[in-house]
Formats: sequence, structure tokens, C-alpha cells
Amino acid sequence: MLTTRKLGRQGLQVSGIGLGCWEFTGRAYGPADDRESGRILHRAIELGVNFFDTAEAYGPFTNESFLGGELKRYPRHQLVIATKFGMRFEDERVAGTDSSPSHIREVVDASLRRLQTDYIDLLYQHRVDFSVPIEDTAGAVADLVAAGKVCYFGLSEAGNATIRRAHAVHPVSALQSEYSLFERNLESDILPTLRELGIGLVPFAPLGRGFLSGEVKRADEYPSTDWRHDDPRFQGANFDANLKTLRIIREIAQTKNAKPSQIALAWLLHLGPDIVPIPGTTKPHHLEENVAATEISLTDEDLRQLEAAFRPGVIAGARYTETRMRLIDR
Repeated sequence: MLTTRKLGRQGLQVSGIGLGCWEFTGRAYGPADDRESGRILHRAIELGVNFFDTAEAYGPFTNESFLGGELKRYPRHQLVIATKFGMRFEDERVAGTDSSPSHIREVVDASLRRLQTDYIDLLYQHRVDFSVPIEDTAGAVADLVAAGKVCYFGLSEAGNATIRRAHAVHPVSALQSEYSLFERNLESDILPTLRELGIGLVPFAPLGRGFLSGEVKRADEYPSTDWRHDDPRFQGANFDANLKTLRIIREIAQTKNAKPSQIALAWLLHLGPDIVPIPGTTKPHHLEENVAATEISLTDEDLRQLEAAFRPGVIAGARYTETRMRLIDR
């Protein structure tokens, strides 16, 4: 059974590894099948996972509905459901941000209906809305906490100033941001701030969008519907350079009879008990491998080699296209 970890000082306890549910929508890394996704979800619960991450933007809307339908058979108090607000949509596509208090209230009520629940355990602002003071956003979430519709407040891809200003209005329990051996942008300033304030970290894309699994292809080998098709790190010379970093992770994995992906997750878990990665998958055997990564121990020498091979700045290429990077608060 998975051990639990604590996110923030407010008491949010979650399984030591969570499940990112975006891939169940079929708009991430290829098509998804609801029946297979349901099997993965229920197997995750059998393995001790209780922390499930979704968002109104996934689909949009369909991911929350799927999750609500599948999870309603379980006792609600045994689950930790996280979802997100803050996007504006046109023709079922993200068209910008909207974290105005009135919009947040509307989104939460709609999410509750889709999720078929009375409360959201962890509510994140999906991306910082630069047109709305974060104090107003945090205040709106605080009102929802007081009303019993939300239990804990989170941010996603927020910068230091935003984190501090939000936390001053209502305690932030978790920051969700991309973080892995493949993407180490949080280390110089964000992680120290989180630990100063007692905020947990929930890394998404903890396997570098599959790169750290070692089962990777060039961008142009993925269909246009796959996010990696446009990922700068999977393209041309960047891909060639980044492929070289996998040698060490493969060697360490071999010594432990493990998969490279498990070593990547074990590295994150070794960084501290306030970190809970949320890998997603559409394949049951990958789910089981991800959960089993919590049992892997890394030696000081393992950690030294990984730090050297994946030191900050060594990965070639931006982590997003220029358009997507504009939504990151750094």
C-alpha cells in the first residue's frame, strides 16, 4: 500500500504518487478509450492511489465528467480530487484566462456537477490571470472554502511574487508546475519559496512528456494531434542532444532491474516528502510501473550521477512553444 504525503501545512494528505487524468481525454498524447481509462483508474485505486488530477480545460469539460462517473462508486472521503479553474473557452478551445471572482464561482459550481460531488478537495488556479489581482482570486477561493465547496487552494505555474501575494490572502497548499529531471526551472527560486511558506509541490509531466521513459521518437514521428509533435525538445538537433542524457538513467535503471521512468520518479520522491508527482498514462502496465517507483531507493552515487547528467540548462530547447510559454508566470 502506498504511503501518504502531506501537501502544505493545512493538512492535505494524499497518496505518495497521484494520477494525472489529462490523458484520459485523448487530446494529449494520442487517442484514449473510456473503457481502458476506467480500468486504469480503478486499478490505481486498488494500488493505493487516492489523488486524482483533472481540470475543466481537459476536454474541455469531458475529463471532469468522465472522472465523476467513474469515481462515484467509491466512498467520497477516501478520494482526493483536484481540479482547476481560470481558462476562457471559444469553440471548445482555450482562448485566454479568466480568474475573475464571478467566473470562479460559476466554474466551481459547474465542476461540482460534472464531478458529481459536493466539494473539491484541491482547487487550483490553472494559469495566472494577469488582468485580475491575485488577491481577488485568492479571496474568491477563500469564500468557496468557507462555503464548504472547496477544501484546499492551489496554484499552477505561478511565480514567486504571485505565490506570496496569494498565500497572504488564503493559505496555498500546493503549487502544480512542470518539474522533472527534464525540466528543472523551479530550483533556483520557486522551491525555496515553497519550503519557506510550507507549500507542497505537485510536479506534472514528471517524465518529461515521456522522454524519460526512454521510449521516445522525434517530433515529426508523432501525429499532429500529439503535443510532442510541436514540442521543441523533441525536434531536430534538440532531440539528438537530449537523447544523450538518457544513457545514465538507463544504466542506473539496469542496476536496479527497473525502468528509466521509475528512476525519474524515484529521483523526484527523494527530493523531499513535500513533493507528489502525478504521472498520467493510458497503459495499465505503465501505471503499475509508476506506482512501484515509490519502492525504489537511490544511493548518493545514483543521485550524483543523475544530477550531473540532467543538471539545469543541459536539456536543449524550450519546454513549450512561444505561445504556450506566455501563460507561464515567471
